[in-house]
Amino acid sequence: MDQTLVIRRTGEIDREQIVKMQEAANRRALLIRRSRTILLVVLNLAVSLFVLLPLLYAVSVAFMPSSELFTTEMNLVPKAPTFENFRQALVKVPLARFVFNSFLVAGLITLGQIISCSLAAFSFSFLEFKGKEILFMLVMATMMIPGEATIISNYLTVSSFNWLDSYQVLIVPYLTSAMGIFLFRQFYKSFPISLYESARIDGCTNLRFIFRILLPLTKSAIGAMAVYTFINAWNMYMWPLLVTGSNEMRTVQIGISMLNNEDAQSITLMIAGVVLVIIPSIAIFIAGQKQLIRGMFSGAVKG
Repeated sequence: MDQTLVIRRTGEIDREQIVKMQEAANRRALLIRRSRTILLVVLNLAVSLFVLLPLLYAVSVAFMPSSELFTTEMNLVPKAPTFENFRQALVKVPLARFVFNSFLVAGLITLGQIISCSLAAFSFSFLEFKGKEILFMLVMATMMIPGEATIISNYLTVSSFNWLDSYQVLIVPYLTSAMGIFLFRQFYKSFPISLYESARIDGCTNLRFIFRILLPLTKSAIGAMAVYTFINAWNMYMWPLLVTGSNEMRTVQIGISMLNNEDAQSITLMIAGVVLVIIPSIAIFIAGQKQLIRGMFSGAVKG
C-alpha cells in the first residue's frame, strides 16, 4: 500500500516537472519569436526610413522658406513652416489645369488599355486561328523596342493627322500595350477552355462572355493593370513635351518643369509642386498595391 502511494506520488511529480519544462520551453519559443519580430520591425523601419528619406526631405523643403534652404546650416526640418510655396506654385503656373489634363489623359489611357488588352488577350487565349502563336510572339517582341526608337515616326504620323496639341495625340498612341496583353493572357490561361465552350453552347456571344464572365473573374488583373497603367501615364514626360505647346494641353509633368527658374526661390517652388504632383500617384499606389501584387502573380502559378 505504501509502496503504491510512493509510486503514484513519484508519477505525479514527474508529470508536474514535464509540464513545467514544457511551459518553460513554450516561453522560450515565444520570447524568441517576439525577439525576431521586433528585430524585423526595427530593420524594416530603418530600411523604410532610408528609402523614404529623399521624399521626406522633399516634403520638408516644400514647407521651408527659401531663406532657410540656402544657408550654411543643415536644415532638415523647417524652422518656420509655411504654405507660401504651395500657393506660389499654384499661382505661377496653371497647375490645376495641368493636374486635370493628367487625370483625364491617364484615366482614359487606363480605361482604353483595360478594354483593348482584355479583348486581345481573349483572342490569344480562347480563339483558334491560323498564326496565333506567331502573332502573339510579334506582339511580345514589341516590348523589346524602346519608346525613343519610335517617337519620331509616331510624331510624324500624328502630325499628318493634325492631332498636335490635342487630347487625342496624348491618348490614342497609348490605348494598348503588349505588357497588358501578356498580363491578361496569362490570367486567362488559368481558366479552363470548357468555361468558354459551355458559354458558347448556352448561346453567349464573345463580347458577352468577356464582359459578363471573364472581366468579373479577373478583378485582380484589372486592378494591377489599372494601377500600373495609371502611374505610367501620369508620369509621361517626353511624349507630352514633344506634341503639346499650349498651357491648355500640357500635363502636370511638363508644368512642374515650368517652375524651374534662375532665382533661388524657384527650387522651393518646384519642390512644392513636385509634392503636390506625387500625392495622387502615391495615393493610387497605396490603395491598389495589394491588387497590383496579386494581379502580377495570380496568373504565374497554376495548381
